[in-house]
Amino acid sequence: MELQVIWFFIWGLLWAAFFMTDGFDLGVGTLYPFLGSDETDKRKMINAIGPLWDGNEVWLITAGGVTFAAFPLVYATMFSSLYTPLMFILFGLIIRGVSFEFRGLSDSALWKKTWDTCIFVGSFVPALLFGVAFANIFMGLPIDGEGILHGNLFTLLNPYGIMGGVLFVLLFMQHGALWLCIRTEEGLQQKAIQTARMLWPVALSVLAVFVIASWFYTDLYANYLAMPLLFTVPVLAVAAFIGARIFLGKGRYFPAWGMSAAGIVATTFFGIIGLFPNLFPSSLDPAYSLNAMNSASSPLTLTIMLWVVVCLIPLVIAYQAWAYYTFRFKVEKEDFTY
Repeated sequence: MELQVIWFFIWGLLWAAFFMTDGFDLGVGTLYPFLGSDETDKRKMINAIGPLWDGNEVWLITAGGVTFAAFPLVYATMFSSLYTPLMFILFGLIIRGVSFEFRGLSDSALWKKTWDTCIFVGSFVPALLFGVAFANIFMGLPIDGEGILHGNLFTLLNPYGIMGGVLFVLLFMQHGALWLCIRTEEGLQQKAIQTARMLWPVALSVLAVFVIASWFYTDLYANYLAMPLLFTVPVLAVAAFIGARIFLGKGRYFPAWGMSAAGIVATTFFGIIGLFPNLFPSSLDPAYSLNAMNSASSPLTLTIMLWVVVCLIPLVIAYQAWAYYTFRFKVEKEDFTY
């Protein structure tokens, strides 16, 4: 297999890993004003994700770094044409991280309310804009041969882009509610269970509509029609989400969360596989599209990076597995550090 192809799928895998891990804490942050009815519940929600959220964002940094090093033309075009939404995402993630640390520094009601709002905004906005950005990439952006976007932020807010944003928010909220089922108990856990049950049919319905709409708005299905075996991936996504609901109904919350994680990974790969070999397709002219072949670094660079990834990624996975194992217990008041 060619190095460019290997790196294309590593690029997709890193984004899938980010959505799988950071997705649940973005979901918890989005649910924060709705499930955090009192100070104890709010602190339980923050501490349920507190030890893990920054480690989860390692995958975002890695995905961005791989885009820069393996596909520098895509990195330059993406960060110039999607500058505004990416800045909103960055500011949102920074505000959320600061909120966790600053919220407990004063007992003032106004102070806490301000940072509570920041936790919600810093979770909801990145979740929404990641969905909008990736839906637009699937559809193709109006970029010319020099990588200049012929449009603005409102160009991205088209029906398919907004549908992608809503889908990401719903999947992350469902993922977050299942995580709260694992790490909380009593009243907050019951609210999380009810929320996960309520969100499941809504998220699955929007996913079904998004998959159908992709037929009309994108060229994602070309690869699937050329190789029908690939339809296994979206089928696995649906099977994983159904599995999540079955485990939720049986009160087995960790397997339910695992199925939700698998569903998010498979949903991401539904788009990545359909996109191949394009990374940043142009809706103006296919000749302007950036793909794994015309935007990749030199073979020497890709080879060196591959060895680095083979050596370091297992260490990152091992660290995260240890962190998740360590913080697998229910959050108690004596565990409050935020």
